Amino acid sequence: MTHRFDPTSLREYDIRGIVGKALGPADATAIGRGFGTRVRRAGGTRVAVGYDGRTHSPLLEAALVDGLTKSGVDVVRIGLGPTPMLYYAEATLEVDGGIQITGSHNPGDYNGFKMVLQHKPFFGADIQNLGKLAEEGDWEEGSGSISNYEIMEDYVARLMAGYAGGAFRIGWDAGNGAAGPIVDRLVKLLPGEHHTLYTEVDGTFPNHHPDPTEEKNLADLKALVKEKGLDFGIAFDGDGDRIGAVDGEGRVVWGDQLLAILAEPVLRELPGATIIADVKASQALYDRIAELGGTPLMWKTGHSLIKTKMKETNSPLAGEMSGHVFFAHDYYGFDDALYAAIRLIRAVRVMGGSLTTIKSAMPAMINTPEMRFQSSEDRKFKVVDEVLDRLAADGADVNRTDGARVNTPDGWWLLRASNTQDVLVARAEAKDEAGLERLMGQINDQLAKSGVEPVLAAGH
Repeated sequence: MTHRFDPTSLREYDIRGIVGKALGPADATAIGRGFGTRVRRAGGTRVAVGYDGRTHSPLLEAALVDGLTKSGVDVVRIGLGPTPMLYYAEATLEVDGGIQITGSHNPGDYNGFKMVLQHKPFFGADIQNLGKLAEEGDWEEGSGSISNYEIMEDYVARLMAGYAGGAFRIGWDAGNGAAGPIVDRLVKLLPGEHHTLYTEVDGTFPNHHPDPTEEKNLADLKALVKEKGLDFGIAFDGDGDRIGAVDGEGRVVWGDQLLAILAEPVLRELPGATIIADVKASQALYDRIAELGGTPLMWKTGHSLIKTKMKETNSPLAGEMSGHVFFAHDYYGFDDALYAAIRLIRAVRVMGGSLTTIKSAMPAMINTPEMRFQSSEDRKFKVVDEVLDRLAADGADVNRTDGARVNTPDGWWLLRASNTQDVLVARAEAKDEAGLERLMGQINDQLAKSGVEPVLAAGH
């Protein structure tokens, strides 16, 4: 028995594709065979499996479990829930790895697999290795057992453990994603007044696309906050590992701004600690961490890369522009938007009780959203190399941590190749509109020199 994956499905951080085109039950079985083989060869015997609310997730889960057990691994099925609930299961149950079936924040026809092996992210070369094992049919044989474990109530109790927030009036938008059932349980336990939107799980996402980093997806939450006069609102992506927020005036509190807020109570307890953010984050965040007595560290975008760097630097907190927030302080170090929401409520209380006031006090930076430019899988990395070569020849001030982040007197701009899509990603930030236009001119100039159309690619 051998198997060939669609090469586009084996990504940097996970396995992902359109179901019926790049991904199907046969792939899920092969992933189970390969991952089960890796678990056994690392001396392990048990794997936890969870899945999100997409319509095809149960079918893929059954095929995955079949592959795992055929490789001689015992499976603990935790059922439907957000990705961080699977991470929690892997961290706390007696298992040697975990797999979540999830399409994350991608459109409804996508699905995928996020994996953890022995408490470490499973990514990059590990994922390519699953492809190699499948092509060679190099799989362990056996017949593992299957058991079910109800972990949702344990997980909710862990989210609430040590809760130290105040009693706020909060709106919650689960976007019909897998975080919905957790939100329903949390709001019964939290003090204050809570209003929820779209907590029923529906893999067709009938109300809006579950990606809280796109402002249009926060329209219903903003309307709820305004209509009820709430203190703030919190939103989640499809699998509950990315958070979005709006203040009492309906202004978006972006990922890097949330990290600046979450960092303050952590740095009061751990002065000098390293706080990590990705290359897309505002300079204002890095300045704020330093101002609070922390050590800011700019790192590569991608949840697996950030988790690995946190362990290296003993960082208690990290975050990405995309809304992934990682707490190792009083928690397990994985990205969990539901836990981040609990910590956000606490941080707002500690910092005076008004997210609106905190947002208003933030420096006014003018920045672009994430801009995407179409570029083929083989070309996108070459474009970034060409840009870096030209910038070096011009003597520009460039940070090469992840692509090119260029500092100028106007502010900064970033160009990097996406690890998950065939696009180049750009972002710019300046102190005023004129400066932003000059930065955009530099981005477009570099793209034109490498033959890339300076036209925004649509959506995700």
